[in-house]
Amino acid sequence: MEKREDLETILPYLPLKIQDSSLSWPSPNLVEILEAMTKGPSHSGVDSGQSLSDSISDMRQTLSLTSYLSSSALQGYALFFDERMSKEESRRWFNEVLPAMACLLLRFPSLLELHYLNSDNLINGTKTGLRVLGPNKAGIVFLSQELIGALLSCSFFCLFPVDDRGSNHLPIINFDKLFGSLINTGQNEHQENKIKCIIHYFQRLSSCIPPGFVSFERKILSLEQGSSILDESFWRKSTVNLCPVEVHTCGLIEDQCVEALEVDFANKNLGGGALRKGCVQEEIRFMINPELIVGMLFLPTMEVTEAIEAVGAERFSHYTGYSSSFRFSGVSQYKLESLLRETSKALCGFLHVCKNQSNAQCIDHEDGVGVATGNWGCGAYGGDPELKSLLQWLAVSQAKRPLMSYYTFGFEALQNLNQVTELVVSKGWTVGDLWKKLVKYSNQRLNIKKRREPKLGLFDWLISSQSA
Repeated sequence: MEKREDLETILPYLPLKIQDSSLSWPSPNLVEILEAMTKGPSHSGVDSGQSLSDSISDMRQTLSLTSYLSSSALQGYALFFDERMSKEESRRWFNEVLPAMACLLLRFPSLLELHYLNSDNLINGTKTGLRVLGPNKAGIVFLSQELIGALLSCSFFCLFPVDDRGSNHLPIINFDKLFGSLINTGQNEHQENKIKCIIHYFQRLSSCIPPGFVSFERKILSLEQGSSILDESFWRKSTVNLCPVEVHTCGLIEDQCVEALEVDFANKNLGGGALRKGCVQEEIRFMINPELIVGMLFLPTMEVTEAIEAVGAERFSHYTGYSSSFRFSGVSQYKLESLLRETSKALCGFLHVCKNQSNAQCIDHEDGVGVATGNWGCGAYGGDPELKSLLQWLAVSQAKRPLMSYYTFGFEALQNLNQVTELVVSKGWTVGDLWKKLVKYSNQRLNIKKRREPKLGLFDWLISSQSA
């Protein structure tokens, strides 16, 4: 590892060290903290926003990071996880997501070593290893989505050293300013929703790590091209035919259904104010495709004749609004695979084990037992409560439980839940009948998203479709 030129350029900006020709965490104490965290709150004591904030301070101290982490940043972590998350979502975060992130961080040194071992053979004759791609140096970096997850976990815990980043024109990379903005910003609901996008990304990562790759390429016009293009005569003398143009009066660039380069002209610094208070085109894109954030680690300011091209960054979230009205609206919950995931997960939890497994030793404690449930994934994760309630009803019914007791917790969107369930029962629908209706509605919602038309809620849609 010592003799790698690519690693040498990025190592000062990483929280790792080279020891005995291998990458490792420099502090045994940090490893102990992470190992305890992988075992959950009962071992680590990290079960709240305040204890998470304290743990971040402890982790940074073990690395002897000299940069100052503001009190507002630490307060922001405590505020978000203790007050802006529901108890159910917070419990899931500390019991499932945070341990998975800690596990990823423990593997970070080996993941990075594997990255360098594979990078030399990824594209013949082309360097693809993680390194600083500075100005006037064309190059490309390929990163696995798993490695990106580890790097962004470092950002979440504010583990990257930042002392020399500004002087080398590198953007900020830790999440302290993002969380600190919850304290420093008066009207901060859009900042809170930016964080919800990030939280949703880590939640997805904890359940399934994507197997793909993301590339970041610094593209530079050659000196000859650059000087001529900046000359007015280059454009005046061009005889190239103008291409066809399609004008779209509604919709968003990221929602287009045809394959095309998606271009953002916003800031000479990659990501703009994504990790600060910015919340317009570029910043929003970095929130819904969080893997783009990792490019801020190693891509300094762009020059006039430069561009950065990212390929393969997955979209993890959907949203509504813009700037101060930006709101996280969850994953693409209306896609068929999301509907299947929700119902399958629920069915697994609701199934009566003794009735569904051939096990002579099974002791039946569940005969006649119903299901008490509520608004799964409808808080910080932005789920549609009308859709989630009916998906759970399908799963409870398929599990042949005698009843579902649904607690709405006062959600206004669910005030007609009784009316809808009575309507469905009166029609004599089966699980399959209701499933078909939910799929039909979800397909319409996906199409409405693309056209940006006013949407009709599921309950109103069901009622109106039956009265028509």
